[in-house]
Amino acid sequence: MALLKEEDKQHLINEFKVLDAPVKMIVFTQEFECQYCRETRMIAEEVSALSDKISLEIYDFVKDEEIARQYNLDKIPATIIMRGGDDPKDYQIRFYGIPSGYEFSTVIENIMMVSKGESGLQQETKDLLAGLTKPLHLQVFVTPTCPHCPRAVFLAHQMAFESDLVQADMVEATEFPHLSAKYQVHGVPRTVINEDTHLEGAAPEAMLMAKIQEALAG
Repeated sequence: MALLKEEDKQHLINEFKVLDAPVKMIVFTQEFECQYCRETRMIAEEVSALSDKISLEIYDFVKDEEIARQYNLDKIPATIIMRGGDDPKDYQIRFYGIPSGYEFSTVIENIMMVSKGESGLQQETKDLLAGLTKPLHLQVFVTPTCPHCPRAVFLAHQMAFESDLVQADMVEATEFPHLSAKYQVHGVPRTVINEDTHLEGAAPEAMLMAKIQEALAG
């Protein structure tokens, strides 16, 4: 049974007509599928089938352990969106957990961004990211029913697209309760910056960048 409605498929087919560079989606699951692994795989299969510009690779987290290590993955379900084709590039854009509900829109936004080759960030933010000298890890905790979460996730993913030093993860809070407890996630979205700094809500670009600078300075 398909997850996407027929009218949604037709809408996305039209959206994807403007895709330029090829995009690759990679999904890590396992043989005895985890909670929502099956649905996460199905979402990727249905989306990738809507455009010949989108390719899909599916790996078993256990059997393909070496490949999972190459992508620095430590949990599933995991979805990667990267540049495909003859010149592939991994921008460290990650989805951990099912990207459903409101978060489905973030998958589409990432596909469009990667294909277009432009983050859409303000020039000031681009300049600050270009000046990074330390790795930056952004984890954005979400739930599928949170209408403000996609904005926080996509902003983090924009920053990962812009800088090779940034890794940005969407983490579905209810699927990874141990992480939610570790980072004291009591509401979403909650952005965790390099483990020990956090920001509540869907903050504007400048506010997140200021918090990132604070975290790196500390």
